[in-house]
Amino acid sequence: MARPDPAPRRRVLRAEDFYQPPPDQPADAWALLAPAERAVRWFEQQAQRRLPRPPDGTDLGRPLFAQINHGRWIASCDECNSAQLVTPEDPRMYCVECLTPVWRRVRFPKDPAAVEADLAELPARERNWWHPDDEHAWNRPAQRPAEEERR
Repeated sequence: MARPDPAPRRRVLRAEDFYQPPPDQPADAWALLAPAERAVRWFEQQAQRRLPRPPDGTDLGRPLFAQINHGRWIASCDECNSAQLVTPEDPRMYCVECLTPVWRRVRFPKDPAAVEADLAELPARERNWWHPDDEHAWNRPAQRPAEEERR
């Protein structure tokens, strides 16, 4: 009996993949919106209410760190711990939960595609990655001594 072909490689989900216009709008209705702004528009659609918009280019404090959680690029707000999908194509986030009045920078690895490729063959539940500089990630597993030496 022949073995089945291996499952195709699955890419890590990014904000531009997830935050799409509702089905009653054309697929390209949000094509001119930056991916970080699509997250805000998507939340508005879901909540059926408008949100205040922070000024462009505003940045507050230290950056947020991107991580891959079950095959999705996310960043967690350091004010309320809410998370949303992010993308290296538009490395910023506006928290739609606590409405922190600024766009926050999101720090990605130098080569996001390489990180994604390293995880591509794993099942979604095991496709996790934490930024090496993010020492405060609440869900980061404890490192074993051998892993610390490789860092």
